[in-house]
Amino acid sequence: MFSKAQRDDIRQRFAKVDTANVADVLDTLGYLDCGLAQEFSPYPAHGGRLAGWAYTIRGQMTPYPQGGDAAKMEACHGISEGEISVWSGDGEGICYFGELIALGMKERGCVGALVDGGIRDVRWIGEHGFPVYARYRTPVQSIGRWKVTDRQVPIYLRGATSTYVQVRPGDFILADEDGAIVIPMEVVEQVLVEAEKLTDTERQIRVELAKGLTLAQALEQYGHV
Repeated sequence: MFSKAQRDDIRQRFAKVDTANVADVLDTLGYLDCGLAQEFSPYPAHGGRLAGWAYTIRGQMTPYPQGGDAAKMEACHGISEGEISVWSGDGEGICYFGELIALGMKERGCVGALVDGGIRDVRWIGEHGFPVYARYRTPVQSIGRWKVTDRQVPIYLRGATSTYVQVRPGDFILADEDGAIVIPMEVVEQVLVEAEKLTDTERQIRVELAKGLTLAQALEQYGHV
């Protein structure tokens, strides 16, 4: 859909806008249920924002012998530059990955992870500068408990205004202090342009407020933002 240069440009530009503005734009376009559940948080708390293309991974709880998950390794090896690994499944109480897998993904150009489940090695992942948003953290590993069943297929993550939000390979993921949101691939460019306009408007409003503009005057001049 996009060339590598276009993908890089879009990703860098999205990194400069807020999820709140993106959410407002998606609402105006009729995409009302793209926000993810409030449990998704950065680990560590100062881990930074996520902005990248979705590379999806799906798994499930299932007992199996110790010794590793070959499908997880294969999935992680398939990730490409500028992508975010997006993990889904029914895992509870266990981590989907830790420091070593995070490092392996980073080496392949992965720019972060979004996990509908748990992670561990939070401090070390933070020191490597690999942003991760997850629902929880836990020291308990997945080996023998949860394994990868598929990759690069449509998956479902817990939603903010709906039970689940679909994420497809190639959708765009953005996450910051306000939470995480999914931008459908077919409106990525349109959402970006409109979010940039809204960002510029808000920046101007802040300047005017600092100069003494009242809230009532701001609303009259700029409308709802």
